Amino acid sequence: MATENSPHHDGGCLCGRFRYRTTAEPMRVTICYCLFCQKATGSSHFIEPIFERAHFEILTGAPKEYIHRSEGSGKQVMVNFCADCGTKIFLGFERWPDIVGVYAGTYDDPSWFEIRADNAKHIFLDSAKAGTIIPPGINTYRQHATENDGTPLAPTVYSNPHII
Repeated sequence: MATENSPHHDGGCLCGRFRYRTTAEPMRVTICYCLFCQKATGSSHFIEPIFERAHFEILTGAPKEYIHRSEGSGKQVMVNFCADCGTKIFLGFERWPDIVGVYAGTYDDPSWFEIRADNAKHIFLDSAKAGTIIPPGINTYRQHATENDGTPLAPTVYSNPHII
């Protein structure tokens, strides 16, 4: 819940019936190139600021949910979208029930949060479109950043822009 001193950023769907608010800085930002994210966004990648569920609140509307089984982890990913216009708004995860991943483009100001070396990672580079440019200094992973049991994998960090 937002207070006078907490940062908050609002967003919503295309038709305006579904509105939400985040009340903290993202825990991290994931830039994902997997085929699921490409299909879900209709783009080459998904920019996903991640929040503790307690810092995400629905202001108006009720999402419809599509449950997808991840090919990578075998766990469920819950895609929440506007029941009226179909805009995808946020994800829930069986693997991480206390976090929410927001579709960054649904914010009223999609540029409000920073993507930095200390808060971001690029994942599933093996599925990235040819010609994708990966910025230097940010952790990257060919697939997931962790094993299914949560064991972290070693990142690759490029010292110069890297072209896939």
